[in-house]
Amino acid sequence: MYIKHLYAILFKLKYMKKKSIKQVIPSQKVNMGGHIIEQPLPNTYMNQLDPFLLVHHAEWILKGNQRQQEVGIGGHPHRGFSPVTFVFQGDVRHQDSFGNDAVVKAGGTQWMHAGKGIVHSERPSKELAEKGGVQEIIQFWVNSPAAHKMEIPYYLPLSKEETPFIEEGKCKLQIVAGEYKGIKGPAKTFSPMILLKGEIDTQGSIKIEIPTTYNTLMYLLDGVLEVNGEVVKKKELLWFNNDGDKVEIISKEKTRFIILSGEPIGEEVTASGPFVMNTNTEILEAMRDAQMGKMGVLIENFE
Repeated sequence: MYIKHLYAILFKLKYMKKKSIKQVIPSQKVNMGGHIIEQPLPNTYMNQLDPFLLVHHAEWILKGNQRQQEVGIGGHPHRGFSPVTFVFQGDVRHQDSFGNDAVVKAGGTQWMHAGKGIVHSERPSKELAEKGGVQEIIQFWVNSPAAHKMEIPYYLPLSKEETPFIEEGKCKLQIVAGEYKGIKGPAKTFSPMILLKGEIDTQGSIKIEIPTTYNTLMYLLDGVLEVNGEVVKKKELLWFNNDGDKVEIISKEKTRFIILSGEPIGEEVTASGPFVMNTNTEILEAMRDAQMGKMGVLIENFE
C-alpha cells in the first residue's frame, strides 16, 4: 500500500502543470473617504475576478493619544457578499448591528457574511488608538451566490492561534478557508475556494496546488518572489490563467503574500457602494432597506 501511495504522489507531481501568469498588475494608491490605501483590485485590466470583487491593502500609522471613536471606519451597511479582513499588524475592533463585538489581532482574520444586511464598524482597539502604532490589513470582498445573498448574516473573529497552517520549504501557509492538503480552513464559504496567507523566508521555496478551474490571484505585501518563473515584487498583483494546477514560489527576499482562488460563480453581478447583488432592482431595494433601518442599527460602545 505504501509503494502504491508513493507512486500516486510521484505521478501527480510529474504531471502537475504550472498556472501561467496572465498579467502582473501594480497596485494603485486610492483615497477611500480620506484613507489612502493600495488598491490591487479593481484595476485597469479588470473590475473583478469571479468570485473576488475587490482587494485593498492598508498600512496606517496611528499617532496615539486618540480616542477610539476618532479613528478607523464608523458604522456602514453591507448586503450580498462577504467582506473579509486579514490583519497583519496592529488589530481591528469590529462592532455590528447584530451585537457582535470583537478585537482581531495580528495574524487573525475578520470574516463577515453580510447576507441580507448588516451595519458594522471597523476601528483600532482602544489600546492601539491610545498608544499608537501600525495598523496593516488587507480587506477583500467575496461575492455570494444569489441563493445565499439574503441569508442571515454571521460574523467570525478568527485568531492567529485558531487558524490552521502548514510549514514547508521555509514557508508558512495559513489556511483560512477551503481545503488545502487535507486541512480545512475554519471560515464558511458559499462557493468552493482556497484562501491562503503566506510568509516565506529568503531562499525558501514551495509548490502550491490549486485546482485548474479556480480563478486565482496572488498579492505581495512586500519582498520579492519568483513565481512560476517570473520575478514579482511588493504591491504587485498576479493574475493567473486557468491552464494549470500549480503555483511554484522561490523567495528572493523575505515576503508576505496572499492567495485568493475560487470556482467562478458565473452569475450577473451588480454593485453599488457597499451592496453587491444580481440586479439593479435588488440594489435599489438594499438602499431602501438600509435607509429604513432594516439592516439593524449600530450603537457603538466605547469605554
